[in-house]
Amino acid sequence: MSSRERILGRVRRALADTPADDTPIERAYLREHGDRGVEQTVELLAENLADYRAIVHRCTSADLPATLAGMLAARGAKTVLVPPGLEPAWLADADTEQVPDRAESTPHELDRIDSVVTACAVAVAETGTIVLDGGPDQGRRRITLVPDHHICVVRVPDQVVSSVPQALERLDPVRPLTWISGPSATSDIELDRVEGVHGPRTLEVVLVDSQAREDVNS
Repeated sequence: MSSRERILGRVRRALADTPADDTPIERAYLREHGDRGVEQTVELLAENLADYRAIVHRCTSADLPATLAGMLAARGAKTVLVPPGLEPAWLADADTEQVPDRAESTPHELDRIDSVVTACAVAVAETGTIVLDGGPDQGRRRITLVPDHHICVVRVPDQVVSSVPQALERLDPVRPLTWISGPSATSDIELDRVEGVHGPRTLEVVLVDSQAREDVNS
């Protein structure tokens, strides 16, 4: 008897008394942990993003262009990669060369870009995770993996959910999903942390409070 036959035999014996009913087992998983309001959920997102070493900024929609311009200037960025669907007004105040996201761009060309600015699809408060789905205001996946500095804009509270199950309900599984929890980092067996191996070393997240602008205008 071969090893394969022995293993399959053990599996058959283990399943001998298993009911033939294929009805899936119901599992009562929690959809979120705790009972939080909107502001508490946003605060939890900011806290967990910072815990993953992302740099978190908060502003209103009206202040976003100035905020992004200040962040790029502080970084010393001369070039910024721009997805095709990004709101033009977001970078209206930025004194940088805007480089479009092009399919023919080589990895070496992307590596010479100082910064990239994108929106996101959804942000998960409990895990401090931002999800990109390759939408027009996020661009191709590679533009957020090659440049060393990524600025991601999250619309608050519309794009913020508490938990991963709630995020999955908003996402299309056939789209190229990128889940980001802090800047790129990895550790070897000695637990020496190295950043920037498979993505940007610096992640800055701007939480844009769209409701603040609506309250002012109302």
